[in-house]
Amino acid sequence: MGKRLVAGVDEVGRGPLAGAVVAAAVILTAENWIDGLADSKVLNEKKRNELDVIIKEKALAWSLGRAEVNEIDEINILHASMLAMKRAVEGLSIKPDHLKIDGNRCFCKEDEIEISMEAIIKGDSKVAAISAASIIAKVARDKEMVELDKQYPQYGFACHKGYPTKAHREALKKHGAICEHRRSFKPVRDVLI
Repeated sequence: MGKRLVAGVDEVGRGPLAGAVVAAAVILTAENWIDGLADSKVLNEKKRNELDVIIKEKALAWSLGRAEVNEIDEINILHASMLAMKRAVEGLSIKPDHLKIDGNRCFCKEDEIEISMEAIIKGDSKVAAISAASIIAKVARDKEMVELDKQYPQYGFACHKGYPTKAHREALKKHGAICEHRRSFKPVRDVLI
């Protein structure tokens, strides 16, 4: 990409039954190369937390964006994920010249992001800046779920981070849904009926 500023963009939290979807945008430079970047899902928690600190120190710019539970329920998880990524890009302190977005879709014209962009399937395992975005978004969202667990320990959020594990689904059936649960997701909807 030469001297162009490229931002990697990724989101985490599309599959959970609770909590926001969190996205990140990261601009890296060759001069501040970061060893060990990979898809956040293949790194253990300790390594993700270590890299989170390094990325934030070495990145030319980074930003988090999010879409809340009510937005997910209102516009659906796909559109909420795109909204969180858009917010992350808009939060960058430096405007990039190009976006590399994890997945199979770019922003729509209605999103009013006038930056060239490309979607890269499995980009979080192919592009360093996307890997970095994946890592800082996951660390941020996981911390939020650990905090939520302190308020609602009966759901086990610190363990499953809101994903639809057997234990989470059983807790939902036993205790019902809280405001942080996504009502548009079937396992949550089922306990509201």
